[in-house]
Amino acid sequence: MAFCNSCGASLESNAKFCPKCGTGQVGTVASSGPVPATSTQSNTLKIVLIVVAAVVVLGALAIGTLTLIGLRIARHTRVTQNGENVRVETPFGTVNTNPSDVSRDLGVQLYPGARTVKSNAANVQIAGMHTVAAEFESDDSADKVADFYKSKFPNATVSVSSPGHYTIVSGDKKNLITINIDSQDGKTLIHIASVSGNGATGSSSD
Repeated sequence: MAFCNSCGASLESNAKFCPKCGTGQVGTVASSGPVPATSTQSNTLKIVLIVVAAVVVLGALAIGTLTLIGLRIARHTRVTQNGENVRVETPFGTVNTNPSDVSRDLGVQLYPGARTVKSNAANVQIAGMHTVAAEFESDDSADKVADFYKSKFPNATVSVSSPGHYTIVSGDKKNLITINIDSQDGKTLIHIASVSGNGATGSSSD
């Protein structure tokens, strides 16, 4: 569609004179068509595509790095088993579940006649911290067992959550011992955990 240069009336595309005002048409004014996309829109799209590509690349690099770290740890991890003893050696430390070794390494006198619960024993040494935990059972009452350990740790903190359930905590800056005593099914379960190393109780040495 074209328009008259003088009065703006609509003209045929090849008209030489305006049918309304009669003015001769040297050139016609074409109607404005669709506005082409601006360069700003194009630049924005490019930026978005670059950001997406960068995120994809960084994600792939992160996955690759984690995979390499996992493979390195796996290559340097050894698991050995000899009867009840299971030993796991990793780049970060070792885990040992030999009940006899765990009982010996607790550093706590065992209740006389107590029997080791073999499935609940662990000896873990990681990043300068040594954690030993084991569980025992006795036919004596929880009160009697608690009295025994309270005599061994006279300065310990003792709490009783309910009849037959004791928690005894004793520690210094490099060693923390927790003894949980529970009465269950006519027996007394004794769970002992010992944590040693700098900052074992959350306080730094002087």
